[in-house]
Amino acid sequence: MRIRNVQKIYRQEEAGERVKKQKKRSFEEAGSGSRILLFALCMILGVAGSMSIIPPHSSDIQQETIQTEAVQETAVQAEAVQETAVQAEAVQETAVQAEAVLQQPEITLYARSAVLMDADSGRVLYEKNGYEHMPNASTTKIMTCILTLEEGNLDDEVKVSSYAASMPKVRLGMTADDTFRLRDLLYSLMLESHNDSAVAIAEHIAGSVEKFADKMNEKAKELGCKDTYFITPNGLDSQNEIGVHGTTAEDLAKIMSYCIKNEAFLEITRTASHQFTNLKGTKSYSCNNHNAFLQMMEGALSGKTGFTGNAGYCYVGALRQGDRTFVVALLACGWPNNKTYKWADTKALMSYGLEQYQKMDVYEYDKTFTPVKVLDAEPENGRLYQEVTVPLKIEKKELPVLKRADEEIKTIYDIPQTVEAPVEEGQKVGSVRYYLGERQIAEIPVCAGKGAKRQQPSWYRDYLLKLFFLEKELYLEEKK
Repeated sequence: MRIRNVQKIYRQEEAGERVKKQKKRSFEEAGSGSRILLFALCMILGVAGSMSIIPPHSSDIQQETIQTEAVQETAVQAEAVQETAVQAEAVQETAVQAEAVLQQPEITLYARSAVLMDADSGRVLYEKNGYEHMPNASTTKIMTCILTLEEGNLDDEVKVSSYAASMPKVRLGMTADDTFRLRDLLYSLMLESHNDSAVAIAEHIAGSVEKFADKMNEKAKELGCKDTYFITPNGLDSQNEIGVHGTTAEDLAKIMSYCIKNEAFLEITRTASHQFTNLKGTKSYSCNNHNAFLQMMEGALSGKTGFTGNAGYCYVGALRQGDRTFVVALLACGWPNNKTYKWADTKALMSYGLEQYQKMDVYEYDKTFTPVKVLDAEPENGRLYQEVTVPLKIEKKELPVLKRADEEIKTIYDIPQTVEAPVEEGQKVGSVRYYLGERQIAEIPVCAGKGAKRQQPSWYRDYLLKLFFLEKELYLEEKK
């Protein structure tokens, strides 16, 4: 009955000559035998697609056992994958360190442990025993300062405890129950390296030295430090059942690279002198900056000195010239009477960085990508057996890298030849990774420039229905 109605409708319509030819050509392409077979298949697929699949019967106990075993197997596999990833990361890190050692020149240094770091990327440009855990004395106070700036209010009133007042030299000379502005104590901490100010600050921020040390260690992990353990906020030699207070030159450089992003930190550590009083106004204090490096090289940003009997002379400092920022960390850089060794080592490493490393944009702007084939996608022109592709796009952006002239950039394109439908416009389908030696320096996603729908069984049904009615129309017109 439905076909008779359709036939009546088509008898009443008039088609243009060009439309008739186009319909006839589409019909002939399909072929009458293929049309009948496809029509039957599509109708079956359409019915099957609308039916729900009923699973075979199984007992509840068997099903629960299978599910439990599957969960356990998945957990084991996930754990194995995670362990493999950790091992791979460790191997890659070791390879990066080994490559850096092979490439770096010989620089005569006094320090037993030293690192020159690119502050922007965290890349170690030079190291001497740079991954060895050692005491680091008052360079610890850069962590105390940055934590205080992030968690404290500089206008707070700080009440001094008897424990804070009992700290050994170097000290401000505060007494128990005295009160100060937190801001003033930070100048005392960073310019004169006062140990009593460090404890007063720690107790004010966290309630106790132990809780503040926990915050210090948490922050160190957050910054990617691998072998740092803080016990005190002032860096005095200390040890407990867990370990020895200290860090590595690499970790110390990481912490300083983070600190110099804070403008308040830079303002405090670059101040030449600072005068203040206790809140009662009964005592006056004057603090002077002892970081001689600030006057030694153009672009010197910040720094912190340190000394204890176990640590020796230590230093961490930063320098910026143009688009390059370097950090030097030195541990065990001489003992009395070799107080100036740290300045010689700092200048040597900074000069090496400035002479050998330049910022370069390594992004490949002229790279083009072949469109990727989409499997099981709905043809755009509505015809069978048509290959569907989507163009690829990648964000164009500067990729500045600090590198030596002899270092090469390697680019790896991870782009599949085919993808499964459906594909959304902007969907990530691949990536481009940039390497400097063995170190990955960037990964940029490659995305689909347009979308593609998945071809459903109903598409074939609709396609053949269209051909079926087209055949009827042509047949009726020919008889007419």
